[in-house]
Amino acid sequence: MYRIVRKEQLSAEVFSMEIEAPMIARERKAGQFVIVQKGGDFNERIPLTIADADPAKGTITIVFQRVGASTFLLGEMNEGDVIENVLGPLGTPTHIEKYGKVVCVGGGIGVAPLYPIAQTMKAAGNDVKVIIGARTKELIIEEDRMREIDPDLTIVTDDGSYGEKGVVTVPLKAMLDKGDVDHVVAIGPAVMMKFCVKTAVEAGVPSTVSLNSIMIDGTGMCGGCRVDIGGEMKFVCVDGPEFDGSLVNWDNLMMRQRTYRSQETKDNEKCRGGICGRLGL
Repeated sequence: MYRIVRKEQLSAEVFSMEIEAPMIARERKAGQFVIVQKGGDFNERIPLTIADADPAKGTITIVFQRVGASTFLLGEMNEGDVIENVLGPLGTPTHIEKYGKVVCVGGGIGVAPLYPIAQTMKAAGNDVKVIIGARTKELIIEEDRMREIDPDLTIVTDDGSYGEKGVVTVPLKAMLDKGDVDHVVAIGPAVMMKFCVKTAVEAGVPSTVSLNSIMIDGTGMCGGCRVDIGGEMKFVCVDGPEFDGSLVNWDNLMMRQRTYRSQETKDNEKCRGGICGRLGL
């Protein structure tokens, strides 16, 4: 059993939870994830990146967005409640080395898994610049912690309600045009990552992306996270979740991500109506 020691609502649909998991906290590395099962009637396996860990306290932090029934009900849990199962750390850790200047780009909830990577890149001696973006000011998360890594943090919003108006590729291109960037890390919606990679490729700079959002069971058994990487089939949960961005077949990835979107929306709406249990979701 894993007790929730802290819960914070970061935006309308995004929550942060600090959970007691001492063994995972000691062993986790940047880029790895856990499988969470709430327990009770809703035992869907939810793969979530470890957004932070405190080995001294024996806790890990997860950040998630309410999308379907299981994440909706996970968001209904409170401090002191117990999650039945948390399995991890899983996945291949982020490859960390001293590249030189690293630009870390996060979009929406992707800022949460980006944080431990940016933190570890800086600890390895890199000059880390951070760009975060969202549709509106209310959806910007982890600003304070990202400023600890990069005091000159760049923020963009689609509607211009906070920071610069525009998309993350605009400041990314401006940084790349200076010619001193050695590596780009991008985590966020697939379309955002696709164009971050395109911008980096045009500048001749390598990139790393995380495809964690397509994972389902997290162990390679279901095959739901198959992705085309350089013409080869890979499983995000066991071969990733991070890959060379220039090798990802983005169109195929985005097509497959849409497979369960309508069902997730329906289940979420049913839960908001308080009928999840009665429908056996």
